[in-house]
Amino acid sequence: MNLLLTVLAAAALQAAPTAWTWTLYDGDGPLVLANETPDTPDLRATLQCDRGAGAVTVSVYGQDAEPGFARVSAGDASTTSETRRGPGDQLSFVVRADHPVFAAFAGTGAMTVAAGEDQSRIVVQPQHLPKLRRFTDLCAG
Repeated sequence: MNLLLTVLAAAALQAAPTAWTWTLYDGDGPLVLANETPDTPDLRATLQCDRGAGAVTVSVYGQDAEPGFARVSAGDASTTSETRRGPGDQLSFVVRADHPVFAAFAGTGAMTVAAGEDQSRIVVQPQHLPKLRRFTDLCAG
């Protein structure tokens, strides 16, 4: 009976979906904060910058919007940024790490990106906010 329970538990663990998480990549090259499923190519959003450069490239995945402009908002702050398409379903834009939108995002962990008819919400859960704040500090210099 114990063997059967062990086999069933192992099968359930293998069938369970892998949790999404935020990972900070702070090595050689650009800094990257990724909302990902570990050990898979699955991404929801990435934030990327060169250390101290101040400009953050934000990419959201699963967007069908064509390049153009996006309205980016966090808290009471908002801005418009030019977008570009990347590989697959990636839509990217640049925002300054010291812009009020990014400051509000770093404080609350929530940002909305509206491009054309598509709207995405980037959410950094409370347990991952220290990673977002470290990323922001390193990008700002």
